[in-house]
Amino acid sequence: MTAVGWRALLPSRADYAGLRGSWRADLLAGVTVGIVALPLALAFGVSSGAGAEAGLVTAIVAGVVAAVFGGSPVQVSGPTGAMVVVLAPVLAARGATALALVTVLAGVMVIALGVSRLGRLVGLIPWPVLEGFTLGIAIIIFLQQVPAAIGVPAGGHGSNAAAAAVDALLDARVETAWPALAMAAAVAAIMVVMPRLTRAVPGSIVAVVVVSVAAVTADAAGLFAAPVPSIGALPAGLPAPGLALPTLAEVTSLLAPAATIAALAAIESLLSARVAASQTGGGYDADRELVGQGLASVAAGLFGGMPATGAIARTAVNVRAGARTRLAAVVHGVVLLAVVAVASGVVSRIPLAVLAGVLMVTAISMVHRRTVAAVMRGSRQGAVVFVLTAIITVSVDLIYAVGIGMAVAAFLALRAVSNSAGVHREELPGGAHAGDEWIALLRLDGALFFGAAERVLERVSRVEGARVVILRMSQVDLLDATGAQLLAEVIASLRRQGVTVLLKGIRPEHRRVLLHAGALEEPRVGETVFETLDGAVARARELVAG
Repeated sequence: MTAVGWRALLPSRADYAGLRGSWRADLLAGVTVGIVALPLALAFGVSSGAGAEAGLVTAIVAGVVAAVFGGSPVQVSGPTGAMVVVLAPVLAARGATALALVTVLAGVMVIALGVSRLGRLVGLIPWPVLEGFTLGIAIIIFLQQVPAAIGVPAGGHGSNAAAAAVDALLDARVETAWPALAMAAAVAAIMVVMPRLTRAVPGSIVAVVVVSVAAVTADAAGLFAAPVPSIGALPAGLPAPGLALPTLAEVTSLLAPAATIAALAAIESLLSARVAASQTGGGYDADRELVGQGLASVAAGLFGGMPATGAIARTAVNVRAGARTRLAAVVHGVVLLAVVAVASGVVSRIPLAVLAGVLMVTAISMVHRRTVAAVMRGSRQGAVVFVLTAIITVSVDLIYAVGIGMAVAAFLALRAVSNSAGVHREELPGGAHAGDEWIALLRLDGALFFGAAERVLERVSRVEGARVVILRMSQVDLLDATGAQLLAEVIASLRRQGVTVLLKGIRPEHRRVLLHAGALEEPRVGETVFETLDGAVARARELVAG
């Protein structure tokens, strides 16, 4: 990569070109999104198994690093639901000691993707796959909260959210279930009602404060049969950075999970940046965004945090609050750091059921009914890909879901393109002439590629009662090497039968592949290849008459 190329991936003064006129709006947006991010950071940390502290550290450290080094001016990064879904089974299987190493490894992989200029590949993922992926993540996040929402300690089925939810329901006891369920339901009700009353104050913060105060008061009064499980002790500041030197065996064992996390981080971050760009009318640098997100995960891992990605919901809040530069996301991190420094004791008493309620509402809000309806009504192929991706996301694995969804979408797209290809016999122009019955005018449509060429050209080879065949090629949209080779074989077969084949309207981009396949003979161009239909028909009538 050239020096100019490297500079494009690094921060510059241009990142803050409009700061003089937007700093007030950026400060306000940063404070707003920081308040919104607090309960989510705590909840995602707890839900992943890394702990509330890891969620806060990630929101602070990764939020600031990604803001400075990322490719989107308004992106807000931190722990997200999708990352929780991937990270939870890894920590359940390997323990919390693997958190720092897998986070750093994933970050290095994301940096490598950005340096390799692979950022724009996310645009190749079909829309139904993305929406099915989002639906599956939302279902998993909701199911992951069921144990905490009914007062049952999570565990035993770390790799399967549905199994953990069923297990929790079977183990629930009335005396501990009803307080937790009441807290989760109260949080959900407040979060649903608050936006209808006012949007000046985030509903999640109001819900967390009101329900937590009520729960702590009721617990102190002895109204609950058992103590209410809470977040627990939090540090009054950031921990010191550090990473124990891993062994080769430890690195090797975590490469596969790290690759899964890196792929998800890249996909979700670029999608969030793209959504932000569409909302602001601005742009973003996909490759620099990957470098920034990778550095953010590396930094978060060194401080004891978890892998970070761009957060679509928090980014949307940032945009709606008026953010214009990276200062807003930096302020968001500073606000969270201030909360940790000043109010860690208060935050530590928030009940886990309250955070479960926050994430349940968040999961439901991830699924938009209009979007689901649009996918399901758009086409049968899109609906199949959407449903299949969601099912595999929930039952198997997120990355498998994306891979299989893309493969199925590609197969269905190829089949649709294949079905659009065809051959049609047409009447000769210019009125009837003697001998026209010996001329066959065939129009080839669509794509002559490996999935359709044999079926289409077989019909050409079966033409009967013709001494001259004119193939109209102008409507051929795609021609690959397979299609050109099969066309050459059909032409050769017809000529062996004494049939002359004339080609009309070959597109310039198809001429080279036809020449290499032997379907065209350069010295005969002008005798058997024509630009106009009138010229081809005139030549065919001469051959029949002669």
